[in-house]
Amino acid sequence: MRAEVLVVLVGLTLCCCCVLVSAGQDVKEDKLSRGQVQVRQARGPVQHRRQEDGDGDVVMSDEPAEAAEPEKTKPKKKKTPEEIEAARAKKAAEKEAKAKKQKAPKPTKKPKPPKPTKKPKAPKPTKKPKAPKPTKKTKATTTTQPHTKRPSLEEEEEKLLMELGWDTLIRPVTPKGPGGEEPVEPGLDRRRPDRKQATTPEVIMYIPEETTTIPYVGPWYEEYDYADLAAKKQEEEEERARKEKAEKAERLRKKWEEEEEERLKQIMVPAEPKKCPPLGLESHRVEDDQLLASSQSHHGFAAQRGRLNMQGSDNEEDLYGGAWCAEPEETSHWFEVDARREVEFTGVITQGRNSEQLEDFVSSYFVAFSNDSRDWTVLHDGYAEWLFYGNVDKDTPVMSQFTSPVVARYIRILPQSWNGSLCLRAEVLACQLPSSYRSENEVNPSDDLDFRHHNYKEMRQMMKVINEECPNITRIYNIGKSSQGLKMYAMEISDNPGEHESGEPEFRYTAGLHGNEALGRELLLLLMQFLCKEYNDENPRVRRLVDGVRIHLVPSLNPDAYELAFEMGSEMGNWALGHWTEEGYDIFQNFPDLNSVLWGAEDRGWVPRIVPNHHIPLPENFLNGSLATETKAVISWMQRNPFVLGANLQGGEKLVAYPFDMQRPPISLTDSRRWRTNAEMNEETWARIQRQNEGALRETPDDAMFRWLAMSYAHSHLTMTETQRGSCHGDDVTAGQGIINRASWKPVVGSMNDFSYLHTNCFELSIFLGCDKFPHESELPLEWENNRESLLSFIEQVNRGIKGVVRDVEGNPLPNATVTVEGIRHDVRTAVGGDYWRLLNPGEYRVSAKADGYTPQTRLCLVGYDSGATPCSFTLAKSNWDRIKQIMALNGKRPIRLVTKPNVVKTTAASSVGVGSTAAGTDAHANAQNAERHRRLRLMRLRRLRQQRLRAGLRTTATTTTTTTTTTTTTTTTTTPPPETERTTSWYDSWFPVDSWSTENPFDSVIFDSGPTQDYPFEYTID
Repeated sequence: MRAEVLVVLVGLTLCCCCVLVSAGQDVKEDKLSRGQVQVRQARGPVQHRRQEDGDGDVVMSDEPAEAAEPEKTKPKKKKTPEEIEAARAKKAAEKEAKAKKQKAPKPTKKPKPPKPTKKPKAPKPTKKPKAPKPTKKTKATTTTQPHTKRPSLEEEEEKLLMELGWDTLIRPVTPKGPGGEEPVEPGLDRRRPDRKQATTPEVIMYIPEETTTIPYVGPWYEEYDYADLAAKKQEEEEERARKEKAEKAERLRKKWEEEEEERLKQIMVPAEPKKCPPLGLESHRVEDDQLLASSQSHHGFAAQRGRLNMQGSDNEEDLYGGAWCAEPEETSHWFEVDARREVEFTGVITQGRNSEQLEDFVSSYFVAFSNDSRDWTVLHDGYAEWLFYGNVDKDTPVMSQFTSPVVARYIRILPQSWNGSLCLRAEVLACQLPSSYRSENEVNPSDDLDFRHHNYKEMRQMMKVINEECPNITRIYNIGKSSQGLKMYAMEISDNPGEHESGEPEFRYTAGLHGNEALGRELLLLLMQFLCKEYNDENPRVRRLVDGVRIHLVPSLNPDAYELAFEMGSEMGNWALGHWTEEGYDIFQNFPDLNSVLWGAEDRGWVPRIVPNHHIPLPENFLNGSLATETKAVISWMQRNPFVLGANLQGGEKLVAYPFDMQRPPISLTDSRRWRTNAEMNEETWARIQRQNEGALRETPDDAMFRWLAMSYAHSHLTMTETQRGSCHGDDVTAGQGIINRASWKPVVGSMNDFSYLHTNCFELSIFLGCDKFPHESELPLEWENNRESLLSFIEQVNRGIKGVVRDVEGNPLPNATVTVEGIRHDVRTAVGGDYWRLLNPGEYRVSAKADGYTPQTRLCLVGYDSGATPCSFTLAKSNWDRIKQIMALNGKRPIRLVTKPNVVKTTAASSVGVGSTAAGTDAHANAQNAERHRRLRLMRLRRLRQQRLRAGLRTTATTTTTTTTTTTTTTTTTTPPPETERTTSWYDSWFPVDSWSTENPFDSVIFDSGPTQDYPFEYTID
């Protein structure tokens, strides 16, 4: 039955509608494929015709007069059936292929924009109802029915329709008209239960109706297709124009950015120029003959004075000035540096003149380069000669960097403008070129250490890492806090860290008293790493040091100031930046002045009876005075630990300075008038006063030992004794030895070295490591090589001299016992465990130990040249000094007449026997003695008037006249003077305060010919 229906369908179609349908099929196919249904849905037309049963007229009625006009105009353009069929078949194939690729997403889109430009047409209202989902449901039902019922017959029908072109005729019927869709859905729902019986007859009945609509639709779609193509072409042209415009704008933008970038490269200085270390003007690696200048104003202002941070002498007209200064009469000025080989110059640092009164500095300059010192090329900035701006004051350094490195051997600074006189201090930044020849500044360190500058956090981290690597020999602790709250960390290196071992000396290195002197800080951090690494590698020398000495290393005593200097950098901080604490104190000169206390007591003869020559107590309330927070912490640290030897590392010079650091003031002429008669002083006092008048009394009692300690460091240093070129800022003051007494060089009051020597047992020196206080990071390996042996050798000196323990007879240690060396007026005390160390040069010494309540003991100790201290211990017995003090207290501490047995004057019977013939001679002798006595009394009255007070008693020699008779002995005495005490003990003078010594001659009441106190048995009588 299905086959018959198909045959009838084909016949009717070929006979009736062949010509009429061909004109509109292409348009309908284009409209359908563009708006709604794809070619792959070829099985749907028959079902669409079923659904439109009775609705065909409605579809046509929805297209009023708009569709009639094109139908009347288009029939004029008729073609032959063959041409129409060929064109229709070609277009159908093209549309089918195009629909397969492009038409799938189009149903989701809205109607295209070109459609409103055309005349009002039916597609607009017909496309809007197709968007709702109910229409899609109908399509889904129509497409699924053939697959379920007869798939093979459906495929045959589809092929036949495709060959005849009927697929395009049937598809457009479904979407046409807005009123044609809504009636379809209810009809379909009513016929769904008996879908099988209704399928075939519907297809046969409505084929003729389709033919009636074709003549009206054909011309409509023909015109719409052409307009749509034109709109597409116009749209594509507009899109192409927009793209070309955008591409052109992008090309122009990129071109402009490239031109701007190129312009900026030519004009602006790069943000990160090449960084090079200094050539070495400040550190004196650049020698004097490498510096030249056009002229000089005075002899002391030559080119050799043009080094960064060069310090002038106090006298402005002295031999050495604080900068290079040019002759003002000259017209061309230049300052030249010879690198001695080709290098990469990257910048220049300039500074003004070091002067207290004048403000001289260069404000602008050119820079020129040469390889032969004859032909010079001035540096350009791309347009003209590059004018660099210099300083605005005399102290602050200013760096000028080049855009790119300049390879040359010579560099010149050409000043163009300046303030005051033309004076300049400079440093040159340069990198060494790679070469097969080794430069003098290149050092390959033998130790694998961290050669760089460390700020506070990095220093703390470094110490923590060392402690973790060597926990058995290291300990980290802090000695206090700075004024800003930063901890002053110390590292102890010993075989038993944290405890003081009896017989083991304690040593200390301190650095960073001045924040801008960073070399000492880094050397101590390197020393920590070195000792830890070498101890683990079983270096015998390091093992011996760590096991035999308790070493304390404090890298930074002024952490606040160091952070300020670290921010400025190694070359940009001036001479004073970071030198003081946040409170404005110089820590090295902020200690109590005990020198004046000692020297004043020596002038009054109070040493050692009233004022000791060691462990001088601090003045009252001194700690509450003008002391820095850091200074108080250091003093407390010194008192807690029995240090024997130490050194503080500083910068700005290259030498070792030893105490005294304070200059002793000479005696004035007013004070010298009291020394009218030389009979009143002994020879030693006379020699000392003469030296003091000459201003030469600067040495300590241990001057020879201090000189040896200083030389042990200076002569172990690789370059400290190379003084042929002079010191950093003037002539060599060390006489080629690298050591100097600080008081004769640059005296200071209240120094750390003097305080340590007079208040503790520690011998401390100042080690000045180099001319550059804050060297560049690249110079640290060289400085470590120069100082490594010196640092180790100086620690080994702590075992030089004698050591021992002072005990009582029961074996108990005696703390605070005094150990005295004959001939050296400086004593030491024992520690808590009774042990002591006394630094001495090789030789024989008579050493005594004494303690309160014990009888002193003296021994002969020999110090040899071998390494290690000589043992010299003492055992003291109890004495009767406590009983003597009790007797003194019971008698009101009145004078005691001490009469030794050999000096006791006894009257015997033989002495009282005389001859009558000698009586006259005896009377004459008595008269002469009375006259002498009266003369002495007159002199004493004059002295009493001059001193404005009465003394307790006059020291006169009692004249005793013995008149001998045969029966009695008569003693003639005077009632005015009391009898004189023959000898008074030296320790007892402390009970006689003399108030007049503050205004009168302190030596009037001192008997200089009296011998020192001796521990002999005496006979005591109470007056």
